[in-house]
Amino acid sequence: MAINRIQILDDNTANRIAAGEVVERPASAVKELVENAIDANATQITVTLEEGGKKRLSVMDNGHGMSRADSVLCLQRHATSKIKTADDLFAIRTLGFRGEALPSIASVSKFTLTSKPKDEESGTEIVILGGDIESVSEVAVRDGTTMEIRDLFYNTPARLKFLKSTPSELSRAVEAVGHLAIANPAIAFRVRHGNAETFATPGTGDHLAAISAVWSRDIARKLIPIEHESGDLRVQGFIATPDLTRPGRSHELFYVNGRPIKSRLLGHALEEAFRSLTPESRYPIAVIFVDIHPDMVDVNVHPTKTEVKFTRDGEVHHAVSQAVKSALLAYGIVPSVRSTILPTAPLDTTSLEERPPSQFQLPMPVERAAAAPSYREAPSPHNQSRHAFSDMVDAVIEGFSPSESAPHPALQAQEESAPPSTTRDPFEEEALEVRPRPKPFAEQLREFQVLGQARNTYIIALTPTGIAVIDQHVAHERVLYERLTVKRLSNGIPMQRLAIPVTITLGKREALLLAEHLESFSKSGWEIAPFGGESFVVRAIPAVLVNKSYELILRDMIDELVNQSISRRLLVLQDHVTITNACKMAVKAGDPLGMEEMRGLLEQLAETENPYLCPHGRPIVVTIAFKDLDKQFKRA
Repeated sequence: MAINRIQILDDNTANRIAAGEVVERPASAVKELVENAIDANATQITVTLEEGGKKRLSVMDNGHGMSRADSVLCLQRHATSKIKTADDLFAIRTLGFRGEALPSIASVSKFTLTSKPKDEESGTEIVILGGDIESVSEVAVRDGTTMEIRDLFYNTPARLKFLKSTPSELSRAVEAVGHLAIANPAIAFRVRHGNAETFATPGTGDHLAAISAVWSRDIARKLIPIEHESGDLRVQGFIATPDLTRPGRSHELFYVNGRPIKSRLLGHALEEAFRSLTPESRYPIAVIFVDIHPDMVDVNVHPTKTEVKFTRDGEVHHAVSQAVKSALLAYGIVPSVRSTILPTAPLDTTSLEERPPSQFQLPMPVERAAAAPSYREAPSPHNQSRHAFSDMVDAVIEGFSPSESAPHPALQAQEESAPPSTTRDPFEEEALEVRPRPKPFAEQLREFQVLGQARNTYIIALTPTGIAVIDQHVAHERVLYERLTVKRLSNGIPMQRLAIPVTITLGKREALLLAEHLESFSKSGWEIAPFGGESFVVRAIPAVLVNKSYELILRDMIDELVNQSISRRLLVLQDHVTITNACKMAVKAGDPLGMEEMRGLLEQLAETENPYLCPHGRPIVVTIAFKDLDKQFKRA
């Protein structure tokens, strides 16, 4: 006789299996309960944790509350007020909708639910132990709902042993609440651990205020808004200036219709827009909200509801990328040494993690520039300096050597000290506000008045708001890189044939790399051919290197590319060859430049697409604001 092996699991066992999918740790329970509070239209939500939530966690809200019947029914699997039919899955606007979280949490904990609607005189308290209802009673409580969980996973030891240390679980729980708090700035969140308050948001409806409470005021100060709209698709949010980055993606937040999600698609769009502005292995800080018609997105693809699918991936990717790129182009972004010359403020203890001081600050808006200290007009008009360095750069590209000049004499002090501006910094106000759009950085560069050269390495310039220090090598490298890229993609880089070809012999590794990238080197101005074994013959070089040690430069390029491919474990691409070429051709630290050459370099830099960073990701310009100098000299 055949043996029947399949049986239907009882509800208690099924709920415990579901708990493994929905509730992985205290942070998962906190997320689900807070989302329910948000769906209940709460304006105040308090989360209390003990031992990171392992011993106890509670979520208290002032939402619409539940009746006695709903309080009992909500503990049944798939009992929900969010949807009624399968068709409603394509029009979801709430954070929760499956009705799985509460019964799953209650089945693996000691659970107490207390709730009272605003129009009722008394509320309901339900005590559940391991999924079994112990008692249902009428109690006198405040309006809203409180859910308390004790001894999570007490009856599932296998699950309990996978929980991490208290600090680790606390960090995850606080992070989960922080992400929801940023998306819901009109709700006042409060998170406590034991007797200490971790963070609290004001609930004013201001996204920057919520971000400031969760990520610290320093980060909120550096954010610039983004916005893009296309039909039923709208992208809004904030991005930090490019030099304020993180070693991981912890500060890349994405929301779809208010729901926090994880998305490789949106992450790729964000990082692609920042690709040329951030150093390798560093990631931008961003809060991006995507509002899209519900029928264009499927949120029912993962038990934790953190992943979604878009019906038109390409359109969403393009919208996010355009929103970020437009903001970066519209806002001038200048590195500042303010954090290194001023005493740093104490770290915000309510932050999710320690945050090192930033090196970027938003430039002064146009409206404030008029009140800034003035400076004397440069003795030479810009068009003269423009032609001076333009000739120098054209000489580099076309094959002529720039004119040599003597080092500039030591800088002299200004004859007149400018009075400090009386305009107040918007971020000194109590409320954080988005700064008005400043001038594009290219326009600001054209206002720089060159004062001279320091250590034959740095160009010192006066700006309307302070003093700028420009690294001449990385500035020239940026100019050359973009010029070389244009030449490479159009007619090629000018070459100079050698009257007597040069033969070079390389090591095995270097020879293999060069043999694989002969075409790339050709597009960068080198004509090189194999000559047997590890030997190569060089028949032509970039025209700019005629009067330089081109063989040594070629060997340096190959060595640098080999080391790069080993340390970074990446393939050497054509762009890497162009970057290395530009680096070797650029003026070096220690090379003296004349005043006209320095002015011309800044003019050429202003015409580049990315005047902020060199191709390797190093900053080109660093500024010191007059107001910071005034503070250092006790003039403030």
